[in-house]
Amino acid sequence: MPPRVLRYAPDVFSYRRRKTRVVMVGKVGVGGDNPVRLQSMTTTDTLDPEATFRQSVRMIEAGCEIVRITAPTVEDARAIGKIKEKLVHAGFGGVPLVADIHFNPAAAAEAAEFCEKVRINPGNFVDTKRFAVKEYTDKEYEAELLRIEAKFTPLVEKLKRLKRACRIGSNHGSLSDRIMNRYGDSPLGMVESALEFARIAEKNDYRDLIFSMKASNPKVMIEAYRLLVARMNELRMDYPLHLGVTEAGDGEDGRIKSAIGIGSLLEDGLGDTIRVSLTEDPEFEIPVCRTLVLPFKDKAPEDARPEAHAERFHCADFYSYARRKTDHFRIGPILVGGQQLVRAVLRAPQPLTPDELLALYEAQLKKAQGADPEIVEIEVRDERTLARLENFRDALKSETSRLAFLARVTGDLPLAQKAAAHADMVCWTNPTDGDYAEFLKTLKDRGSANLVEAEDAETARKLDAASRYKQVDALVSLRGDDASRLLREYRLLAAYGSSSPVLIRAPREKTAEEQVLRSSTLIGGLLCDGVGDAVLVDADLPAARGLELLYNILQGAGVRVTKTEFVSCPSCGRTLFDLQTVTERIKRRTGHLKGVKIAIMGCIVNGPGEMADADFGYVGGAPDQINLYVGKTCVQKGIPFAQADDALVELIKKHGKWVDP
Repeated sequence: MPPRVLRYAPDVFSYRRRKTRVVMVGKVGVGGDNPVRLQSMTTTDTLDPEATFRQSVRMIEAGCEIVRITAPTVEDARAIGKIKEKLVHAGFGGVPLVADIHFNPAAAAEAAEFCEKVRINPGNFVDTKRFAVKEYTDKEYEAELLRIEAKFTPLVEKLKRLKRACRIGSNHGSLSDRIMNRYGDSPLGMVESALEFARIAEKNDYRDLIFSMKASNPKVMIEAYRLLVARMNELRMDYPLHLGVTEAGDGEDGRIKSAIGIGSLLEDGLGDTIRVSLTEDPEFEIPVCRTLVLPFKDKAPEDARPEAHAERFHCADFYSYARRKTDHFRIGPILVGGQQLVRAVLRAPQPLTPDELLALYEAQLKKAQGADPEIVEIEVRDERTLARLENFRDALKSETSRLAFLARVTGDLPLAQKAAAHADMVCWTNPTDGDYAEFLKTLKDRGSANLVEAEDAETARKLDAASRYKQVDALVSLRGDDASRLLREYRLLAAYGSSSPVLIRAPREKTAEEQVLRSSTLIGGLLCDGVGDAVLVDADLPAARGLELLYNILQGAGVRVTKTEFVSCPSCGRTLFDLQTVTERIKRRTGHLKGVKIAIMGCIVNGPGEMADADFGYVGGAPDQINLYVGKTCVQKGIPFAQADDALVELIKKHGKWVDP
């Protein structure tokens, strides 16, 4: 664990973009005052220059500013030269290319002839991946570093001579055995792995470096980038960052994981170029990237909060996950706070009826293997909507063992008092100073809890303190239409030191895509910081859709599992099968297995390592052959592709994690 004096940002309660040096990737500037650049990676066979050229054009036309192409062999690296020629001839010569290198320094050297940037993975640039267990003496470790220097220095000298950039990209799942045995499978190991190579580059007076710290787990990814920046600040390094959640998957799940990881760091002021790794055609990644960076386009730095000190925040180091300690209490039959599950709060929009709500519960129970919304929010504006709350409470009285009702009152004190007679918790959205004490007395007499809601952390703190003084249990929340502002206000709320649990309320956004990405950044980012005991999306969504989005965000943040977890790579020229088709097929077979984590990886170059903490792995081992893994151990090799799906199911059954759909 790093010393607490290390900081990745001067102030976690106000936005300021980190200042970096500018690294030129061809004619595209990365870092400094340049906008956050958008990247993607081709999925075609690099040895098919025509197909890779056509896909690159589709990516560029979608808005991709930097195109990455895999080069597993020297021959692939030479093929990038042909692709470059085609792009120049077609008028796209200004878009820089990046060669993606693993295990092969010779391919990196060849690619430098044609590419404006070369990406190396410090975990495997000069190492094989054996998952070997070995204790290194200091002398042996120093010998390993000298071996790395001998292999890496020729590439550094060539990149310097040709004025090429280099990305040093650590991956959580492919750390070297040397790093693993000294630092473990940790964010600190990822950082130290990259810094070993950075020191060699600087020793040769080469500083056109960009760093990345990718993981499929957003918590790990966020922690690793923060720790990297803290270490770079200590070492007076100012290199730009490329952000990405690797192997994020497809569809909404992939977008949510990416938004949690990338969005959280952009909110921290970190990140100079991004890539969203979806198991989809690469041109579909770019609109997601664009939506993620839009709030930060020309975003002005905010003044430091004079009352804010990181030491007051519950996790001042920010480099390891710990849930904020809170009180816990009952909202009707539901326990909230403490070590309880993070609760999903479902808005009951008009014209949803009690029967429809109950049917939704039952459908969700079957779909999510026991997931339950638990808290239902009903808006009370007048006598008519109060009658709706009464109707829900009466019609669902047989469900009181698993349902709690929250009345959100926008009216006067008498209406709030009436709502307290029918709700387990009341949120009076516009309390007056003179009537607030009377409102709290009503809640205490009725045995109802209070949902404190305010537009800023300071007001929420005062209302929460009044609830505590009156001995009324309180959940605290913030409201507003700016998710970025709310993220920092929630951090400040946690820093004030109250032990009341927190409800994160994500605001309504303009489009469906923005709703998914912004809600994921706000809710998921705070959950990864350990803040949040209940969550709600404050948008006019159909009830089933709103519930689905909440559970997907909770799972993406790793705090509540309600379905199968899939880790699937986005494909590249090394992939040995159609990842999109296979991923969809395996999801149909295994998507009902709550709590099981399955990795679907295209090749053995990165596959075994990138699976990291998956329960089972389905990895391309050779053309038309699949290898199956349990954890990081290969248990079956060379399974014919046509038989691999059935073999995976049998493997899951053998390990006792199968249930019939």
